[in-house]
Amino acid sequence: MHKTNWDDFRFVLAVARMGSVSAAARELGVNHATVLRRVAGIEDRLGVALFEKSVRGYDVAPEKLRLIEAAREVEIAVKAVERLAQAGDTPLAGVIRVMSSDTFCHAILPPVVAGMSLTSPGLSFELLCANAQTDASRLHADVIVRTAFKLPDDLYGEVAGQLAFGVYAAEGVPEAHWLGMSGLLGRAHVAHKLNERLQKDGVVFRAAADSFMTLRALAEAGLGRTMLPCVIGDQSPVLQRVRAPIDIAPMPIYVASNAELADAPRLRQARARMTAALQADAERLLGLAPAAA
Repeated sequence: MHKTNWDDFRFVLAVARMGSVSAAARELGVNHATVLRRVAGIEDRLGVALFEKSVRGYDVAPEKLRLIEAAREVEIAVKAVERLAQAGDTPLAGVIRVMSSDTFCHAILPPVVAGMSLTSPGLSFELLCANAQTDASRLHADVIVRTAFKLPDDLYGEVAGQLAFGVYAAEGVPEAHWLGMSGLLGRAHVAHKLNERLQKDGVVFRAAADSFMTLRALAEAGLGRTMLPCVIGDQSPVLQRVRAPIDIAPMPIYVASNAELADAPRLRQARARMTAALQADAERLLGLAPAAA
């Protein structure tokens, strides 16, 4: 076997990161054929197929996740050599793909990633907004931030805080007017409890949505009362918190990664810093801090 040139891995990582050969070629500033040739060459030398090709593009084969992540660690280490004069801990760098719901992507994570970017100039982020429990095992996300009582077996992470909920309404909205939760949101624990209680009371929902952000917009339009995470309900200049018909317990917030990759140093460091940022924002997440003017 010929020795593998580290430079070849740049092409593999670009395809893994971008999801297509064309996008990887644009990122690297080379032509499409060059990327194909370099990726095919390293697959031949290693004797493995690194990608699964489909109409969606190039996905990392599940059994090759560890190999790709190991290549990323080498990439970071190679870049760190140039900064050894500054010494200290190897800085968190590169692209971190963070998957979460629209609530987190709009109202919670932007200041978190902004703070991390300020202290790590070599770091950038992709926020992947997905309300469904999207499979992260195909390397679509490095870090997953989500509410849950327990993580599934394919994820590993720690509780970073709790997300509180309240009922909100615009001024003058009658108590009998409610907005329902549909789709995947309607199957969430807190939504299920509220919907079950309201249905017992004979409530007919005036509208429904599968997104808390959409429900907030409907509530602001005066269509009805709705349950929202306090972190987005308290931000609204139109809504006010009103009495809830049931007790709504806060949900644990997990910061996690794919279980097979969770021990990678860059992912451990990214999760630790995100966890610390969320812990520092505990009062707002629990609906205890005053809303911003």
